[in-house]
Amino acid sequence: MKKYSIIIPTLNEAAGIAGFLKELQGLRTQCEIIIADGGSTDATKSLAKFNVDIFLSTKKGRAVQMNQGAQHASTGILIFLHADTFLPELALQLIEEGMNKGYQWGRFNMQLIGQHSFLKVISFMMNWRSQLSGIATGDQAIFVKKSLFDELGAYPEIALMEDIALSQQLKKQSAPYCIQQAVKSSARRWEDFGLGKTILLMWVLRLRYFFGTSPDKLAELYRGGRFIS
Repeated sequence: MKKYSIIIPTLNEAAGIAGFLKELQGLRTQCEIIIADGGSTDATKSLAKFNVDIFLSTKKGRAVQMNQGAQHASTGILIFLHADTFLPELALQLIEEGMNKGYQWGRFNMQLIGQHSFLKVISFMMNWRSQLSGIATGDQAIFVKKSLFDELGAYPEIALMEDIALSQQLKKQSAPYCIQQAVKSSARRWEDFGLGKTILLMWVLRLRYFFGTSPDKLAELYRGGRFIS
């Protein structure tokens, strides 16, 4: 019987989805792989549907998509994974170690992969911030017992910051299990937009979220790359 469900929200991921799913095929003896697609207009579905256990077509929105995937999961442990993020070797065993120690949820460290040498510093700082705050982001491959996820009402279906909102709720139940081995996440969008601009954007979005700006407004700023309204 499979123990884990890997839930992947997608939207127009045709360029990389085949290679991404190829890396997961060796885990399918222990995992079911669920894609929740938010209305891709490219070849994502045709490239992915034969390499997953469940392919769902859902409304657009990462939180909505991940919740739909979780509803269809048949296992006790959920792993939320972005389609440009790759799990480390022995990822499932590392999660199992945490669960056996009594943890109910957790995340991996994250390593941004790209051309710029400063990405190593950014990755370190993101992991350090997460360690201190107990807050995980979607790029860190959040995992959680399905029973707890359901008890908390799943991801809040907001336009942005759903991972932070969920982490805040999970922290009230238990501390996260922090796995030092890193998932590897593409830094393409960081490099395309500019590292400095991306860092500034992320900090502004977090601060505005902390001070009560609505997720809808934050999503608008995120899409537009604007730092002030």
